[in-house]
Amino acid sequence: MRTLADALTEAARDTPDRVLLIDGDVQLTCDQLHSRATGLAYHMAHRMPSGSVVSFMLPNWHEAAVIYLAATLAGMVVNPILPSLRDRELRYILDDADSRMIFIPGQFGGHDYAAMLTRVSTELTSPPDIVVVRDHAELPTGRPVPLPSLDPAAVRMILYTSGTTGRPKGVLHSHDSIAALIGQLRVHWMVEPGDTFLVPSPIAHIGGSIYAFECPLLLGSTAVLMDRWDADRGVRLMTDHRCTHMAGATPFLEQLLAAADHAGTRLPDLKVFICGGASVPPSLIHRATRYFGNAVVTRVYGSTEVPVTTVGSLRPGDIDHAAETDGRAGAAEIRLVRGEIRARGPQMLLGYLHPEDTAAAFDADGFFRTGDLGQWLDGDYLVVTGRAKDLIIRNGENISPKEVEDVLVGELDIAEIAIVGLPDERTGERACAVIVPASGPGPDVAAVGRLLAERGLAKFKTPERVEIWQALPKNAAGKVLKHQIRTALLAGRND
Repeated sequence: MRTLADALTEAARDTPDRVLLIDGDVQLTCDQLHSRATGLAYHMAHRMPSGSVVSFMLPNWHEAAVIYLAATLAGMVVNPILPSLRDRELRYILDDADSRMIFIPGQFGGHDYAAMLTRVSTELTSPPDIVVVRDHAELPTGRPVPLPSLDPAAVRMILYTSGTTGRPKGVLHSHDSIAALIGQLRVHWMVEPGDTFLVPSPIAHIGGSIYAFECPLLLGSTAVLMDRWDADRGVRLMTDHRCTHMAGATPFLEQLLAAADHAGTRLPDLKVFICGGASVPPSLIHRATRYFGNAVVTRVYGSTEVPVTTVGSLRPGDIDHAAETDGRAGAAEIRLVRGEIRARGPQMLLGYLHPEDTAAAFDADGFFRTGDLGQWLDGDYLVVTGRAKDLIIRNGENISPKEVEDVLVGELDIAEIAIVGLPDERTGERACAVIVPASGPGPDVAAVGRLLAERGLAKFKTPERVEIWQALPKNAAGKVLKHQIRTALLAGRND
């Protein structure tokens, strides 16, 4: 079966001057990307054996595409890491994946990545090679060596996702699973050769990675990268490059709609906006559909494990299903078992890095247990009604409350703590920490934020709100009842 490496080689041969990526003033053609990726692949092949893990912790920069494709050509397992993570999370991922090489910016967004990697490396038994990107340096190249033949079914990517245990889990994908995912986008999302994606979603997420790295080669599209989301700039880029597609969480669509209205444009080239990653208000889909008159705007549902489980509803005039449901299944089969959504399909993960995680994730028929709750509407339209998993999705980022709770409990005079997600029009959800102090008044938001920063957690995991309670509601077995906490907070009660 054809792999992404094959697609890159064919594109460089058949359409060498076609532009694949646009990153500010930089435009990379098929030939340029093939040449740069091949040189870096030689370097990787000299440094480590095929099958090693290569990480990158980069913003949406064109260099990430070179790294991604170089790792693919060299038969490595690529490991994108969110740039918003900090020491604690990074140390865990590099150690757990046994990463042999990591690419970072020297500085970005006011953060010193080089200093962070120096700190983290001293705590690792087997630290990876560190390559600083940009910062007046070119990506390394090596002497030509034979590159391996690739097995399309082998692991080629590992992405870490937050879990209810508080321990991130490594999700494994292959050429085959990603190719199946891309194939359904072609069929269901009206992607044609010559289309252009605006890509502000992080390339360390499954969505951002496929729009930036896979679709340009497998579907003939072009990716316009944004390393920082700014809605006004996004509108200008979409206008200048005649972007046809964009995908993002609720805040992206909210802000794009406001910015386009402010700029006096209805983005006439936009064909499709895919909205997911958190709660999507039906009213937002209706408003965006009315405003972007040439575009289909729809909700979708998926995860890192089973990307694009539903493909939305893109039938002309079917605004009700696009807004009120999460759409129909694409390549995946979906089954509801006692209300829980389970999915199985060719785009599904191979498994998790650790076998014990994999064993618990699938039922006897091979369906992935999503932990999400849903129901059917009008026969084959899925509506996600809630999350059994204890996750908070803020600005499209998954936050594991348990991870944050484990850091805080016993500190700052905290006897007990429960972190829950509350609806937020701007970010989708916000985190509220309900704290029972051991004595005294208990900490405020600023104190909680300072401690989490000191312990090396990413800033986006810091709760925006702290409530002090005398006790947490629990069941007879002593389990904290977070749904009761959430209900009380929404009702304005302090239980």
